[in-house]
Amino acid sequence: MDTKIHMRLTIQSKVILLFVTTITADDSEKTASMGSFVYAIPDVLTFDLKRYNPNQPLSTTLYAAEATVEFATRLAKILAKKTKMPVYVGNSISLASTGLGGTMEEEIEAFKQVVAVALDKLQPIIQVANAQINGNGPNH
Repeated sequence: MDTKIHMRLTIQSKVILLFVTTITADDSEKTASMGSFVYAIPDVLTFDLKRYNPNQPLSTTLYAAEATVEFATRLAKILAKKTKMPVYVGNSISLASTGLGGTMEEEIEAFKQVVAVALDKLQPIIQVANAQINGNGPNH
């Protein structure tokens, strides 16, 4: 079956919003389910200055659908880590109609593809974030 992943990426000055869903030829007239909705932020210095881990973004699930929450959480954390910005991710991807019925391998491949496309579209933001960390950005 022909399953396509659709992405809607919105970049604002202080937040990134990404929605991902799947559609098959049979589902073209159906609306997608809500899926899961996750918020992630890069871990920055806290008020007590004792905790700082830029490699481990913080996340919270705002709405959970068991089949999609892990994918959404992992995606939100990766984007927050790379862009150094808060990220909302809505995910209603279903790989049940794919060739093998949504195996772990198919989910991993779909995840890699979504991350690759999103990071490609976010490259200008990632470059600015990296420049600021290295002291070359406009705020330094």
